[in-house]
Amino acid sequence: MRALKIIALLIVVSITTVGFGQDTALPNVKILATGGTIAGSASSATSGSYSAGQIGIQTMINAVPGIKKIADVSGEQIANVGSQDMSVEIWLKLANRINELLASDDVDGIVITHGTDTQEETAYFLSLVVKSDKPVVTTGSMRSSTSISAEGPLNLYNAVAIAADSQSKRKGVMVSLNDQIHAARDVSKMNTTNVNSFQSPIKGMLGGVFYGRLGFFREPNTKFGKTSEFSVEGITELPRVDILYAYADMSPDLIDMHVKAGAKGIVIAGVGNGNMTDAILKAAKKAYEEHGVIIVRSTRAATGWVLRDNEFKDDDYHTVASGDLNPAKARILLMLALSKGEKLSEMQNLFDTY
Repeated sequence: MRALKIIALLIVVSITTVGFGQDTALPNVKILATGGTIAGSASSATSGSYSAGQIGIQTMINAVPGIKKIADVSGEQIANVGSQDMSVEIWLKLANRINELLASDDVDGIVITHGTDTQEETAYFLSLVVKSDKPVVTTGSMRSSTSISAEGPLNLYNAVAIAADSQSKRKGVMVSLNDQIHAARDVSKMNTTNVNSFQSPIKGMLGGVFYGRLGFFREPNTKFGKTSEFSVEGITELPRVDILYAYADMSPDLIDMHVKAGAKGIVIAGVGNGNMTDAILKAAKKAYEEHGVIIVRSTRAATGWVLRDNEFKDDDYHTVASGDLNPAKARILLMLALSKGEKLSEMQNLFDTY
């Protein structure tokens, strides 16, 4: 009799453990591929010369051992370009597809494979227009898929693990390479070739990941995702915003050229704390007063904040200080702000908030 009771107890424990009547399915992670070095191919495993965007997403998934043990993964090819050829058209297509997928109960997270050259730009753009708390992770590699010691498969494995983990929710869009997790707003590519090229030099990493095991150190501290006022719904293009690199004895006619070419906004990658020649400042003031072109002061320096009213009064020249947004990301925020019809009076608050 006692033996029968033990057997019955074991059966109950067994049923509870295997989860009869419970959902034991793996998280569903969708991988959206855009090309890049991670999908690149070279003629030799020891060659630094390669062609980006040559490998399809299903081939990439099949090359990652164990990936289907951590998530139910499926792939979709959005584009297959080197990220130097990333475009607003692809951004809009990607953002709309992500919002569509994450609105479904069948998708728990998104991974985007992307070239490293403009990955921080795509990630920041998506962080402002993706309307979900579910994880979105971009990844890539510094070495092509055919290279000796190619790190792409492990980067993809880790990115899927992050997207599949519930603790990754409400973090905004993340960038993960080289066992690190970064906030899209804070990360920059800091080296041309090293595998540890991606860093968040001012605020530091969000967290780390090691063969799929992850942890977070901090939370993002600016607006993103559901709290963002920006949307790409119904948008087919964005206003033109150009970037000018500042240098000694810079000519003011450069401002005029971009205004004539149709720029609605210009970001100056200024010297030091967003500074520029007096002639450029006067040209910037004229561009706004005569054509309504908004000028944002960023910096060509690798780190630091561009402070408002530091060496001159921004209001005197109708300029906006970018804070710690680098020129490329300042351009994205200005494009989205202009697409909403935001006026100059509202711009500084946006740059302080996002």
